[in-house]
Amino acid sequence: MESKLDILIPENITGKALDDLINKYKIDKQNDLWKDPAKLAEASKDAKAILVRNQTKIDKKVIDSAASLQIIGRAGVGYDNIDVDYASKKGIVVCYTPDGNTIATAELAIGLMLALARKITSGDKSTKAGNWDRQEHFGIEVYGKTLGIVGFGKIGKTVAVRAYSFGIKVIAYDKYYNGAELEGIVTQAKTLDELLEQSDVISVHLPSTKDTIGLFNKETYDKIKLGAYLINTSRGNVIVEEDLIRALESGRLKGAALDVRLKEPPDKSKLNEMNNVILTPHIGGFTRESQDKVIDSIAHDIDLVLSGQHAINFVNFSQPCVGIHSII
Repeated sequence: MESKLDILIPENITGKALDDLINKYKIDKQNDLWKDPAKLAEASKDAKAILVRNQTKIDKKVIDSAASLQIIGRAGVGYDNIDVDYASKKGIVVCYTPDGNTIATAELAIGLMLALARKITSGDKSTKAGNWDRQEHFGIEVYGKTLGIVGFGKIGKTVAVRAYSFGIKVIAYDKYYNGAELEGIVTQAKTLDELLEQSDVISVHLPSTKDTIGLFNKETYDKIKLGAYLINTSRGNVIVEEDLIRALESGRLKGAALDVRLKEPPDKSKLNEMNNVILTPHIGGFTRESQDKVIDSIAHDIDLVLSGQHAINFVNFSQPCVGIHSII
């Protein structure tokens, strides 16, 4: 039976490339559908493609409901909100956008570093409240300091190049980094402990894997250089927030900036009350330029697959495996 729906979009996703898809395919766009898993599964029944950001969880239940599904498109770099293994068993293509958010996220990490160093956000809040507390907002220069980058993929490398231009010493740790790329700009740390001991600022750029979940815990914080700053613009679950709060309260960490959280939107915690903590609502890739690139890329791959062609930025395989749905 021919599917009644081509593309389901359960989040607030916009862009010119999406408008082009709307002109070509039958699309069901419900900005808040991701909040209700049962309704999401029901709405997925006839979809040939599902387009999501990071809020929608595409699990086994959704995939089983979507008997006509050919492709899941993730408008972003990470795809831990998608059960890729199960989608692969069902013969469904999973695509993502590995490059679109790189510059935007790297620039945010640099911005958060400067904001922490110069106490910009707390200074703004205090001054708007009618105060003029210069001594309370005595900051540091990043020039001559050491930035440790944990996770040296595309975003980490982009942060490194920009940090180097500030006169910052950059060291990086990544199990897959051999020290050759960006030689002369970046020094390779042989172990995570080595990086933690040397870094005045630590910027985290890790995917969510069994090895990285909870990596920054009490034991890790105890190894960090006293008075360092921590920035995370990667995945919220690499940080154990209770241990982070204790490290901030004890003075082990001088400050922290989190763009991502374990739960999004997060519950209120002590982090909300700390003047040395900056919290942003997962805006790493949220620039006009990056979103144009991301939506262009994922819309193109969806169009290719639905037209019977090969996807370009695929996670598992470039074309759906016809017939697998019915046997698994």
